Amino acid sequence: MAGAVVRRALRTLRPQSLTAVSGRFRSPVEPVFPLASCVQFPSWRSSPVRSLQLLCALCAGHNKWSKVKHIKGPKDEARGKMFMKFGMLIKIAVKEGGSNPEMNLNLAHILEQCRGKNMPKASVEAAIKSAEKAKPATQHMFEARGPGGCLLLIEVLTENSSRSQQDIRRLLNKNGGMLSDGARHNFNRRGVVVVPGQNLPMERALELAIEAGAEDVKETEDEEEQPILQFICDMTDLRKVRASLVELGMQITSAGLEFVPRTLSSLDQDQLNAASTLIESLTDSADVVRVWDNIQADS
Repeated sequence: MAGAVVRRALRTLRPQSLTAVSGRFRSPVEPVFPLASCVQFPSWRSSPVRSLQLLCALCAGHNKWSKVKHIKGPKDEARGKMFMKFGMLIKIAVKEGGSNPEMNLNLAHILEQCRGKNMPKASVEAAIKSAEKAKPATQHMFEARGPGGCLLLIEVLTENSSRSQQDIRRLLNKNGGMLSDGARHNFNRRGVVVVPGQNLPMERALELAIEAGAEDVKETEDEEEQPILQFICDMTDLRKVRASLVELGMQITSAGLEFVPRTLSSLDQDQLNAASTLIESLTDSADVVRVWDNIQADS
């Protein structure tokens, strides 16, 4: 989500360690978090304006480097898993704020993402009704450390907390990871608005970010390797930034809340492969909704 992605890092082995997030970026500048490597965009107007941090790499959920991992099974199976995860997100959103998207901003954003991924309307409606009638489920956030010291947040929705914890622990131990308290402190929850990046120069994106009230803008790729731009903002400004970008003529791909890392972990190729295997295993777990990481890799 057009920066250098992990898949490119795996294609081109370099002597030095990789430096990109979610396994797919080049020397990123962390948006919402103060990194030493942050590059501030200079003032380019006559009147004083706040500078933006140009992001070329930032990790959010594991879905952001799905092209790095080896995708198993037919595409229909992958779509089925994706829709299942959306169903879990809908369930969480309904649990937190009700089933009316006009009154539940988080649910509205998830439904927008469902439409963007062509999830059938009937499936979306069924997921909402199911969420209203579902047995009480517990939402957990497991903190973990993976290969090379990378940090992971594992979001889980389950009706059996002890079983889920055992499953997560087993997958971590099997793939070079471990539960680790404190990983959560390396992430901030931010609003993220995603727009297509084709034919939109970064200079113009920076102008749009300032006009829309976003704090940062990041250039990366989506699951289909298409360039996209992520506008980062405070959670409370998400609706305003989204509306402003629409008024400025931008087509919105998705908008929602994400966990954005404060600092990034550089992994070499072997560690990157191991981390990809671990995150894929976690994501395939039935109770896991999303996995967030702070992986950084070079182009």
